[in-house]
Amino acid sequence: MTYIPKPAVIYPGLERNAIGLTRRDYEGSMTTLCAGCGHDSITAAIVQAFWEMSIPPHRVAKLSGIGCSSKTPAYFLKEAHGFNGVHGRMPALVTGANAANSELIYMLENNGVYGLTKGQFSASADRGSLSKKGEANTMESIDGCLLALTLGATFVARSFSGDKAQLVPILKAGLAHSGFAFVDVISPCVTFNDHEGSTKSYAYTREHNVEIVQADFVPPAAAITTQYDAGSARNVMMHDGSWVRLRKVAEDYDPSDRDRAYAFIRDRQNDGEVVTGLLYLSGESQDMHAQSETIPSSLISLPHEQLCPGNDELQRMQTRFR
Repeated sequence: MTYIPKPAVIYPGLERNAIGLTRRDYEGSMTTLCAGCGHDSITAAIVQAFWEMSIPPHRVAKLSGIGCSSKTPAYFLKEAHGFNGVHGRMPALVTGANAANSELIYMLENNGVYGLTKGQFSASADRGSLSKKGEANTMESIDGCLLALTLGATFVARSFSGDKAQLVPILKAGLAHSGFAFVDVISPCVTFNDHEGSTKSYAYTREHNVEIVQADFVPPAAAITTQYDAGSARNVMMHDGSWVRLRKVAEDYDPSDRDRAYAFIRDRQNDGEVVTGLLYLSGESQDMHAQSETIPSSLISLPHEQLCPGNDELQRMQTRFR
């Protein structure tokens, strides 16, 4: 259903950005995600960030894999380039795309909830958290921001899908950053267990009928939003009644020390808090092309003879690496 287009009529009084486009020009197809899904809030923030920065949509490449989050590229920047791969292959795909054409802008949306396939535990599921069936996760989680720091990211930030006032500026800063930028967005998944004893529950139906197809109905729910001051903490209730305690970094927080950023995230985790805001920013970052000393223009702009120097040159190169 992600192919359903939005009405083409645009109100003539809509505000336009520096290149003459409205927010509608940065939207995509109608969302088919559950009502209240945090991913739709992220989509709205992406649309706002790109519109405010007046980035031409055709200069953007959207890379996606499998799952609910990988459906979202259909909901924003309809004029952008897109490529849908398989599980976990987006970093490799975007690296290859960036190597060929550095003039495009790339975005990676990372979500650790396997909600599209009935809510199994993912690598980022917190230890002790309960699944849809009430089972407790016994594995330690992988924290995206800590992983990004370990991998050498030069821009690391985290936000909450319901805090648009914080998320939009973070996205804009990440888009403007020259280097490896990583933004982790906490996005609530709207899921509900079937109550025991109901004759209309899935458990009862599957026990008494021949199963043809699995389908879930999720009652509509309002999007979760919050707003709180820098340096303060806020408890936010999820759709299932659980709580997430968010802490926004203080105004005097120093994001230039990778080791202190790592330790700060871990300290807050030990206190049951999820840190949000700009967590780390390197003052000496370079993008892949600057580090590799590639040509100023994109590889796709080179003449064919330079891209394909011939068999003799290929043989010499292979000999050098043997």
